[in-house]
Amino acid sequence: MAPEVAFAVPGDDLRAYRQSLGTFPTGIAVMTAAHDGRRVGLTANSFGSVSLDPPLVLWNLRTCSSSLPVYRAAGHFGVNVLAWQQEEVSRQFATPADDRFTGVETTVGTTGAPLIAGCATQYECRLAGEFVTGDHVVLVGEVLRYRNFHREPLIFFRGDCRWFEQPVVS
Repeated sequence: MAPEVAFAVPGDDLRAYRQSLGTFPTGIAVMTAAHDGRRVGLTANSFGSVSLDPPLVLWNLRTCSSSLPVYRAAGHFGVNVLAWQQEEVSRQFATPADDRFTGVETTVGTTGAPLIAGCATQYECRLAGEFVTGDHVVLVGEVLRYRNFHREPLIFFRGDCRWFEQPVVS
Protein backbone atom coordinates (compact mmCIF):
# COMPACT_ATOMS: atom_id res chain seq x y z
CA MET A 1 0.00 0.00 0.00
CA ALA A 2 1.32 3.43 -0.94
CA PRO A 3 2.14 5.83 1.89
CA GLU A 4 -0.34 8.63 2.54
CA VAL A 5 0.62 11.94 0.92
CA ALA A 6 -0.38 15.24 2.50
CA PHE A 7 -2.09 17.96 0.49
CA ALA A 8 0.06 20.97 -0.42
CA VAL A 9 -0.76 24.58 -1.22
CA PRO A 10 0.33 25.69 -4.75
CA GLY A 11 1.89 28.97 -3.58
CA ASP A 12 4.18 27.23 -1.08
CA ASP A 13 6.26 25.57 -3.81
CA LEU A 14 5.43 26.55 -7.41
CA ARG A 15 7.97 24.11 -8.85
CA ALA A 16 6.40 21.16 -7.03
CA TYR A 17 2.94 22.35 -8.08
CA ARG A 18 4.05 22.55 -11.73
CA GLN A 19 5.52 19.04 -11.49
CA SER A 20 2.19 17.77 -10.16
CA LEU A 21 0.40 19.29 -13.16
CA GLY A 22 2.84 17.40 -15.39
CA THR A 23 1.36 14.09 -14.29
CA PHE A 24 -1.59 14.80 -16.59
CA PRO A 25 -0.50 13.93 -20.16
CA THR A 26 -1.57 16.36 -22.87
CA GLY A 27 -1.11 16.70 -26.59
CA ILE A 28 1.20 19.32 -28.06
CA ALA A 29 -0.01 21.81 -30.63
CA VAL A 30 1.49 24.79 -32.39
CA MET A 31 -0.97 27.67 -32.51
CA THR A 32 -0.48 29.90 -35.56
CA ALA A 33 -1.85 33.14 -36.96
CA ALA A 34 -0.91 35.82 -39.47
CA HIS A 35 -1.84 39.47 -39.75
CA ASP A 36 -0.37 42.38 -41.69
CA GLY A 37 2.53 40.27 -42.97
CA ARG A 38 3.52 39.02 -39.50
CA ARG A 39 3.31 35.28 -38.77
CA VAL A 40 3.24 34.04 -35.20
CA GLY A 41 3.33 30.56 -33.77
CA LEU A 42 3.88 29.05 -30.38
CA THR A 43 3.84 25.67 -28.74
CA ALA A 44 0.89 25.03 -26.44
CA ASN A 45 -0.36 22.08 -24.47
CA SER A 46 -3.43 23.95 -23.23
CA PHE A 47 -5.56 23.10 -26.28
CA GLY A 48 -8.91 21.43 -25.66
CA SER A 49 -12.43 20.89 -26.94
CA VAL A 50 -15.24 23.00 -25.47
CA SER A 51 -18.32 22.07 -27.49
CA LEU A 52 -19.38 19.92 -30.44
CA ASP A 53 -22.40 22.07 -31.31
CA PRO A 54 -21.23 24.64 -32.08
CA PRO A 55 -17.73 23.25 -32.66
CA LEU A 56 -15.60 25.23 -30.19
CA VAL A 57 -12.04 24.75 -28.93
CA LEU A 58 -9.89 26.74 -26.53
CA TRP A 59 -6.28 27.39 -25.65
CA ASN A 60 -4.43 29.98 -23.61
CA LEU A 61 -1.32 32.08 -23.54
CA ARG A 62 0.23 34.60 -21.20
CA THR A 63 -1.33 38.06 -21.20
CA CYS A 64 2.15 39.56 -21.67
CA SER A 65 2.86 37.52 -24.82
CA SER A 66 4.15 39.67 -27.69
CA SER A 67 2.15 37.42 -30.05
CA LEU A 68 -1.22 38.12 -28.43
CA PRO A 69 -1.96 41.27 -30.49
CA VAL A 70 -1.44 39.30 -33.72
CA TYR A 71 -3.84 36.52 -32.67
CA ARG A 72 -6.42 39.16 -31.75
CA ALA A 73 -6.00 41.25 -34.91
CA ALA A 74 -6.04 38.21 -37.21
CA GLY A 75 -9.38 37.07 -35.83
CA HIS A 76 -8.46 33.52 -36.88
CA PHE A 77 -5.90 30.95 -35.83
CA GLY A 78 -4.61 27.54 -36.81
CA VAL A 79 -4.19 24.60 -34.47
CA ASN A 80 -1.47 22.21 -35.57
CA VAL A 81 -1.61 19.09 -33.37
CA LEU A 82 1.89 17.70 -33.67
CA ALA A 83 2.63 14.15 -34.73
CA TRP A 84 5.01 11.98 -32.70
CA GLN A 85 7.93 12.71 -35.09
CA GLN A 86 7.66 16.50 -34.59
CA GLU A 87 9.43 16.96 -31.26
CA GLU A 88 11.92 19.34 -32.88
CA VAL A 89 9.06 21.47 -34.25
CA SER A 90 7.62 21.58 -30.74
CA ARG A 91 10.90 22.82 -29.31
CA GLN A 92 11.44 25.33 -32.14
CA PHE A 93 8.07 27.00 -31.53
CA ALA A 94 8.66 26.98 -27.75
CA THR A 95 11.96 28.85 -28.09
CA PRO A 96 12.10 32.64 -28.55
CA ALA A 97 13.26 33.56 -32.07
CA ASP A 98 12.76 36.29 -34.66
CA ASP A 99 11.14 33.78 -37.02
CA ARG A 100 10.08 30.48 -35.48
CA PHE A 101 8.93 29.28 -38.92
CA THR A 102 12.49 29.04 -40.30
CA GLY A 103 12.95 25.64 -41.93
CA VAL A 104 9.37 24.52 -41.19
CA GLU A 105 7.23 23.53 -44.17
CA THR A 106 3.89 25.34 -44.11
CA THR A 107 0.91 26.15 -46.28
CA VAL A 108 -1.56 28.98 -45.82
CA GLY A 109 -5.03 27.96 -44.68
CA THR A 110 -8.25 29.57 -45.84
CA THR A 111 -8.17 31.82 -42.76
CA GLY A 112 -4.64 32.99 -43.56
CA ALA A 113 -3.12 31.07 -40.65
CA PRO A 114 0.03 29.05 -41.41
CA LEU A 115 -0.54 25.29 -41.31
CA ILE A 116 2.44 23.07 -40.50
CA ALA A 117 3.14 20.01 -42.64
CA GLY A 118 3.33 16.56 -41.04
CA CYS A 119 0.86 17.14 -38.20
CA ALA A 120 -1.53 14.61 -36.70
CA THR A 121 -4.48 16.99 -37.08
CA GLN A 122 -5.07 20.59 -38.15
CA TYR A 123 -7.91 22.96 -37.27
CA GLU A 124 -8.73 26.33 -38.79
CA CYS A 125 -10.63 28.51 -36.35
CA ARG A 126 -12.35 31.86 -36.10
CA LEU A 127 -11.63 33.67 -32.85
CA ALA A 128 -15.04 33.49 -31.16
CA GLY A 129 -14.17 34.99 -27.79
CA GLU A 130 -11.62 35.42 -25.06
CA PHE A 131 -11.37 36.06 -21.37
CA VAL A 132 -8.52 36.90 -19.05
CA THR A 133 -7.98 34.74 -16.01
CA GLY A 134 -4.90 34.95 -13.81
CA ASP A 135 -1.83 35.70 -15.90
CA HIS A 136 -3.30 34.12 -19.07
CA VAL A 137 -5.91 34.89 -21.69
CA VAL A 138 -8.13 32.03 -22.81
CA LEU A 139 -8.90 32.16 -26.53
CA VAL A 140 -12.02 30.37 -27.77
CA GLY A 141 -12.20 29.42 -31.42
CA GLU A 142 -15.02 28.20 -33.62
CA VAL A 143 -13.70 25.38 -35.79
CA LEU A 144 -14.42 26.22 -39.43
CA ARG A 145 -12.73 23.15 -40.89
CA TYR A 146 -10.26 20.46 -39.90
CA ARG A 147 -8.06 17.69 -41.29
CA ASN A 148 -7.28 14.47 -39.45
CA PHE A 149 -4.22 12.74 -40.90
CA HIS A 150 -4.55 9.77 -38.50
CA ARG A 151 -0.96 10.10 -37.30
CA GLU A 152 0.09 9.31 -33.73
CA PRO A 153 0.33 12.49 -31.62
CA LEU A 154 3.25 13.93 -29.71
CA ILE A 155 2.49 13.89 -25.97
CA PHE A 156 3.70 16.17 -23.16
CA PHE A 157 4.12 14.31 -19.87
CA ARG A 158 6.21 15.06 -16.76
CA GLY A 159 7.92 18.00 -18.44
CA ASP A 160 9.02 16.22 -21.60
CA CYS A 161 7.83 15.06 -25.01
CA ARG A 162 6.65 11.46 -25.34
CA TRP A 163 4.77 9.30 -27.81
CA PHE A 164 2.87 6.05 -27.75
CA GLU A 165 5.15 3.02 -27.80
CA GLN A 166 2.48 0.91 -29.47
CA PRO A 167 0.40 2.34 -32.31
CA VAL A 168 -3.18 3.07 -31.40
CA VAL A 169 -5.51 1.18 -33.73
CA SER A 170 -8.46 3.28 -34.83
